[in-house]
Amino acid sequence: MEFETILFERHDQVAHVTLNRADKLNAMNLQMIEELRTAAASVDGDPSIRAVLLTGAGRGFCSGADIMGDDLVQDPKQSAGENIGRRLRDHFNPMVTAWHDLKVPLVVAVNGVAAGAGMSLALIGDIVMAAHSATFLQLFAPKLGLMPDLGSTFFLPRLVGTARAKGMTMLGDALSAADAERWGLIWASVEDQALSQQAAAVARRLAAGPTQSFRRIKAIFNHQPARTLPEQLAIEAVLQAELGDTQDFVEGVLAFRSKRAPKFTGT
Repeated sequence: MEFETILFERHDQVAHVTLNRADKLNAMNLQMIEELRTAAASVDGDPSIRAVLLTGAGRGFCSGADIMGDDLVQDPKQSAGENIGRRLRDHFNPMVTAWHDLKVPLVVAVNGVAAGAGMSLALIGDIVMAAHSATFLQLFAPKLGLMPDLGSTFFLPRLVGTARAKGMTMLGDALSAADAERWGLIWASVEDQALSQQAAAVARRLAAGPTQSFRRIKAIFNHQPARTLPEQLAIEAVLQAELGDTQDFVEGVLAFRSKRAPKFTGT
């Protein structure tokens, strides 16, 4: 599989995807968006992949959309706003949906800055880890007179609450990795030199886990809190019944009774 703006590698049952426009702080252009969509489809189409690790090359995770390029305004017959809206609907949003709906767990390792749409991309992760030196920025409003997109208006208030979400997006102040962990925005902040190793270890741990269980955990948490408690209890019963018919559940019970660690196969 050939890509130009990302790297896609297999390490056993983990797909490693790296944003690879380091000279642009991994700013997302249309080519990167389409390659990320292709990568997500490849992951979902390969049952041997049981976890994904997403990170950025160089000194930053992602500085956001590449507004210095010519991707945002293409059709001279349309206004800038019309072009941006069309780009979101036709390219950016389908990419976000593809990564959010991955069938396997997604670990995101944030190295350096995650700004604007880059922060939105990071928050898609099921488990987000960041180097101590990493920062999270929402610069749409204070720098561009825009509003957050690529899902930040969905993720932020659910993770940190409405008050903090509004403060981040209206003021644009940088949030450190330590504060991001304290706020509940990310899973963990780790030493810079340990980020790659620890994130890979988490991805390997997930790849060795009960894949069918993880898939349903992702599905049910990704749709909260839209359901009432009775509706949530009902869907829990449906998904749990499905998991009760998996080989991993059989293995889990046998391992529990034998007082040994389970060996999950993802089936």
